[in-house]
Amino acid sequence: MANSKAKDLRELSADEIKRRTRDLKIEGINLKLQKATGALENPARVRAIRRENARLATILNERKAKA
Repeated sequence: MANSKAKDLRELSADEIKRRTRDLKIEGINLKLQKATGALENPARVRAIRRENARLATILNERKAKA
């Protein structure tokens, strides 16, 4: 998954955001496992995953606050 801008993520539905969050968490776990075994090719991807997850959580929280 490519790194997305918040503007693009705001256009997604709540279900799509939750699905994407779940996928990113799984990918993050896999990257941590690769890091522990020394097989991680792109260490910057760990940071990108964490940030995109935070963006998605922020968008969901903003929607809850508006409702």
